[in-house]
Amino acid sequence: MTPTRYRIVASDPNAHLFEVCCTVADPDPGGQAFRLPAWSPGSYLIREYARHFVSVRAECEGVPVAVRKVAKDVWLADRCRGALTLVTEVYAFDPSVRAAYVDTTRAFFNGPSVFVWPVGREDRPCELEILPPAGDVYRDWRVATAMPRDGAEPFGFGRYRASSYDELIDHPVEMGRFDVVAFDAGAVPHTVAITGRHRGDGARLAHDLARVCQAQADLFGGAPGSRAPVDAYLFQLLAVHDGYGGLEHRASTSLIANRDGLPQPGATGVSDDYRSLLGLASHEYFHTWNVKRIKPAAFVPYDLTRENFTTQLWAFEGITSYYDDLMLVRSKVIGVGDYLELLGRQISALLRTPGRERQSVAESSFDAWIKYYRQDENAPNAIVSYYVKGALIALVLDLELRLHSAVTLDDVMRALWKRHGQTGLGVPEDGVQVIAAELSGLDLGAFFRDYVHGTVELPLPSLLREFGIGWNLRPSANAKDKGGAPGKDPAPRVWLGATLAAGTDLRLKHLSPEGPAALAGLASGDAIVAIDSLRASADGLERLAQTRNAGDVVEIHAFRSDELMRFSIELAPARNDTCWLTLAEAVGPEAAARRTAWLGA
Repeated sequence: MTPTRYRIVASDPNAHLFEVCCTVADPDPGGQAFRLPAWSPGSYLIREYARHFVSVRAECEGVPVAVRKVAKDVWLADRCRGALTLVTEVYAFDPSVRAAYVDTTRAFFNGPSVFVWPVGREDRPCELEILPPAGDVYRDWRVATAMPRDGAEPFGFGRYRASSYDELIDHPVEMGRFDVVAFDAGAVPHTVAITGRHRGDGARLAHDLARVCQAQADLFGGAPGSRAPVDAYLFQLLAVHDGYGGLEHRASTSLIANRDGLPQPGATGVSDDYRSLLGLASHEYFHTWNVKRIKPAAFVPYDLTRENFTTQLWAFEGITSYYDDLMLVRSKVIGVGDYLELLGRQISALLRTPGRERQSVAESSFDAWIKYYRQDENAPNAIVSYYVKGALIALVLDLELRLHSAVTLDDVMRALWKRHGQTGLGVPEDGVQVIAAELSGLDLGAFFRDYVHGTVELPLPSLLREFGIGWNLRPSANAKDKGGAPGKDPAPRVWLGATLAAGTDLRLKHLSPEGPAALAGLASGDAIVAIDSLRASADGLERLAQTRNAGDVVEIHAFRSDELMRFSIELAPARNDTCWLTLAEAVGPEAAARRTAWLGA
């Protein structure tokens, strides 16, 4: 089968432009259509990548061929005899992991944002030539990608190959100057390519990631030393001043994290930022099994032209979000206390989301395309995160299985891997429930009805108690209070029911519909300028919450657009929406044994 040939070069780094060529040896005799994906697997939003295409032209054996745009992301070239090449110019200045970026310091692309596919030839093998930008300043640039090499030297420019278009776009490419560390885990080599200025201890990072990756391979393999489902794996890590995010791929992941999150030379312990980086890497690595190979039936195959609806993102993202931190403690990279702090933060995030009472995680999964990735000022009141609540549902399911049966969620994940991941069969909408019920012998109908498809509160306090974990609640101290630990600052007495947007003015961001601020008539976007006729400040609002009493009435002046307005607010008691967990002091042997089996510590 004649391969489709691609070529990409950062043609003008100063103008943030790639030139991308796609060549078809035997174009459609009636005229060859080329199409660009509208979204990227793993990021459930129609991103309209075609909006970044600056120009498109076609040629056949060097002779220009007419090409016209027939849809927002489809181009049709006239009939021709011989090899047809579509040449596109792509603007690339998106610093995220989802699209493409190029300047004079580095270049990156996620395949769906730059590579069109020849319609009708999607299953053909692909060849890709990656060229360096012109100029001596780029002479020391290298290439980091998990795509199989086809003549290119390790970390070198040149030719690469993929078995199909689907594989081509599932190997992102980083170009530039980067540091490399390597380790073995799951019986395969792993590489970390770190781009950006940093002082990180690469050897420490590799050591800790090796333990986390091996723990995940062991989970799915069912025995120590199990093999990962890849021949090699690559972590692309961009170290920045302020950033966080990741996107999974079949044999790699693209990560963005704060440079201060990297372990520092000589440092001991695990800082909060480093713990976040490890959790992010663990999350994306777990996707190597759960979503890249164990997929919802709605994703088999992906339709990259439109939304692919499923109610299962709570399982594929939520279960992954449960295991990402759990793998850190099971691999002994962090301690039990650290894990309980992270779990307390997740619980706090859910408790602070009124939308959990209105939207189920099944609905959140289905509506991710229009709601979760397009949040507005009312989002906390209307939606729930299938990441956060999905992770806590996974926790509850795991603990319920451990308490009432001889199986665990680990067993469920291994069964999903064998039945779906290794076979390529998509998971039906009720697949997780069916397998969990079959393995455990439990009737889980009410569980999935109440917690997955309903909005019933999760029975976390009572369940955690059975595993020797103490449950504690308190009011949130301030906007920076993530929960997970006892409060260090004085506890607030009252609650306004509003959060502030980032910035210098006291502009309201989210308001609870049942909170004092909303009931008094304040709205998102209002900028508070005075409280009881005194100039307002963030510190003043915090002191107000700590010194006033429920039932007190305060007068607030705020600008709505350019109009000064006055509001009288009756303060309400502070809400206990912040959780921290503890190891119970008095715990029976059965609860202690269950806790040890669960946490591996």
